[in-house]
Amino acid sequence: MIFPMNGSIWLHPEPIDFRKQIDGIVILVADHLQLNPTSGQLFLFRDRTAKKIKMLWWDRNGFWLLYKRLEKGRMKFPSSKDIAMELTSDQLGWLLSGLDCLSHTQLPEVRVSNFY
Repeated sequence: MIFPMNGSIWLHPEPIDFRKQIDGIVILVADHLQLNPTSGQLFLFRDRTAKKIKMLWWDRNGFWLLYKRLEKGRMKFPSSKDIAMELTSDQLGWLLSGLDCLSHTQLPEVRVSNFY
């Protein structure tokens, strides 16, 4: 990705109106998700066809709105009754690659203290 991912990644699993631009999505994050859109966290939104995703991110002094449209196939969005679900950066990569982001498992984190 083009931005540092040290914040949380939030997926809104229900489709939204993709005519919404930055201001409409900011209001959705603040009012519906009850989260701070300027927190540096990444917010993901899908369309009803599962072919498009919008990502909103605050960068110090302004918003980024990233948009991806698949030309063939569909993304595998998880179904959830939650308003938002937190993803890992690995799960985001799997989702953007068209994989089921919840069925894959990460390798365990390794903490190294002895170096050669």
